[in-house]
Amino acid sequence: MNLPAVSPPLPPAISRDRHVAPAVALGWLKAGWRDLTIEPFASIAYGLLVFVVSFMLVGGLFAFGWDYILFPVFAGFMVVGPLLAIGLYEKSRRIAANERVSLLQMILVRPKSGGQVLFAGLLLCTLMLVWIRAAVIIYALFFGVNPFPGLGGVAAMLFTTPVGWAMLISGTAVGGLFAAFSFAISVFAIPMLLNERVDALTAMGTSMAMVWANLPVMLTWAAIALGLFLINVMTGMLAMVLVFPLLGHGTWHAYVAMKPGAEVPGAS
Repeated sequence: MNLPAVSPPLPPAISRDRHVAPAVALGWLKAGWRDLTIEPFASIAYGLLVFVVSFMLVGGLFAFGWDYILFPVFAGFMVVGPLLAIGLYEKSRRIAANERVSLLQMILVRPKSGGQVLFAGLLLCTLMLVWIRAAVIIYALFFGVNPFPGLGGVAAMLFTTPVGWAMLISGTAVGGLFAAFSFAISVFAIPMLLNERVDALTAMGTSMAMVWANLPVMLTWAAIALGLFLINVMTGMLAMVLVFPLLGHGTWHAYVAMKPGAEVPGAS
């Protein structure tokens, strides 16, 4: 007699119960701040390096006349942000394992998954490029071949015309899909690739399953990350020196809390 197939139970942190309270995300942020204040120079210097690279990228866009993709690039930064934060995950891992922490170790991090991190980074960069291309296509669909009016004129074009409002609604919807997908596949994947011997596709698939199975708390964490990112943009990216390390350390604690077996060997 053939028995019906039974799906194996999912691990506790990837359960369908979704009992993790959204307020837990604030605890991750608090834990991230604690890690930031331990050897703070390393985290702040790391954030400063990311700020300098971002500043140079934005300057390059203006220098080459590519300012029309500035906003998609800002959004795309959130796609590759988890990859750039791998050194911050390493610092939090070392703190948990009572190991020595230094900026050099954060930069020259050696993930347990080896080159799989590079493969994951390639996939995330490809996703960012696809999003930028989609944003350009959306602009062309609504405004045709009209030249980009520059940052000074784009606000009036978007907020005072029906076509501008239609583009904002469409662009926000498409961008939201890209953001949700990239967040789901990357938020836990990069910490997992650092801490475990796993391939990139498995890490991304597991990350998506973890996000979906714990949706309320992960939506809260995404809202916190978005709010801090908007503060960063409003300060001309200067807040990145603190915001980026804070989110990086906090994401590590989210990974440890939500992933079975993610505890760091040697941690108390």
